[in-house]
Amino acid sequence: MNKLFIILVSCISLTFLMSIDSEINTEFNYPEKLSDFALFKGHLQDQIPAEDVLPYALNSPLFSDFAHKLRFIKMPKGTQVNFNPDSVLQFPVGTIIAKTFYYKNDERAEAKGRRLMETRILIHEAKGWKALPYIWNKEQNEATLEVAGGGDLVSWIDDQGKKQSFEYVVPNMNQCKGCHERQGVMTPIGPSARQLNGEFIYEDGAHENQLAHWAQKNALVNLPKLSDVPKMPSYSDLNASLDLRAKAYLDINCAHCHNPVGPAQSSGLFLHWNNPNKTSYGFMKTPVAAGRGSGNLSYDIVPGKPEESILAYRMHSLDPGIMMPELGRRLSHKEGVDLIKNWIKSL
Repeated sequence: MNKLFIILVSCISLTFLMSIDSEINTEFNYPEKLSDFALFKGHLQDQIPAEDVLPYALNSPLFSDFAHKLRFIKMPKGTQVNFNPDSVLQFPVGTIIAKTFYYKNDERAEAKGRRLMETRILIHEAKGWKALPYIWNKEQNEATLEVAGGGDLVSWIDDQGKKQSFEYVVPNMNQCKGCHERQGVMTPIGPSARQLNGEFIYEDGAHENQLAHWAQKNALVNLPKLSDVPKMPSYSDLNASLDLRAKAYLDINCAHCHNPVGPAQSSGLFLHWNNPNKTSYGFMKTPVAAGRGSGNLSYDIVPGKPEESILAYRMHSLDPGIMMPELGRRLSHKEGVDLIKNWIKSL
């Protein structure tokens, strides 16, 4: 029976891999190596963008097991993206978005180097966006397309001088849809006007507002006065209000699924930054079908009582059947959980 089980599992795995390969090959052959995209100049591991590539950062980035990220966008020559104040910018067909995940060897000492784990590529094709995972080699000089994902042990010293380690997981190509899909259509998550409305330090040392820089480069058109553009604060910025920080955290970490057209739309819990409806935002809202994920609690958010709120309970959990988000993390973000608990306590 054990041999039969192993054969069955092997057949299922082979069928899965063949289905992914078939999905890729029906469109066109994607580059096997990250270097083939020509997104960077010099040594690939230095991640220095080529002249036609825009580096960028988000005011409030998604938590991904304490990984740092480098982000880049390349639009086809002669094209621009139109400003819009609400959703992710609608980039033209042919756009490539790259996001490299890495860990500093020692959070207290930049000079001790870093380890690049993966670079996720989003390509905007005529029929939609395609996600491709590239995994960095041990030599740290190239990343290779791995449609089935992968993983490896990663270790680092945190900012308190404590060694941390865990098994880092790179999602397979199909898992990317779990966060990036809206009503069956793939879309980027992060680069919206409110997230890009902040300063970036460019290669020449200049500190510039990203939206203004993009407009100056003729990459962004119809940009209004920056004072009229929504701005999301960093959820780590203690100078920002607790309410805005909490909503920024929920927007980037939860709302890609928990929105009216996202994968979690049936939950009725919508955590996008500009949702004015307190009930659908979770206030005294009963879960639709949380199962054991509710922890025997009755409401998503109980104002003043984080210990009675399902939202805080699921964010803290590491149980695969309970934890939220379901994908993209294997560790608990203590700072994020504390932020949401303090916010609920203040309500």
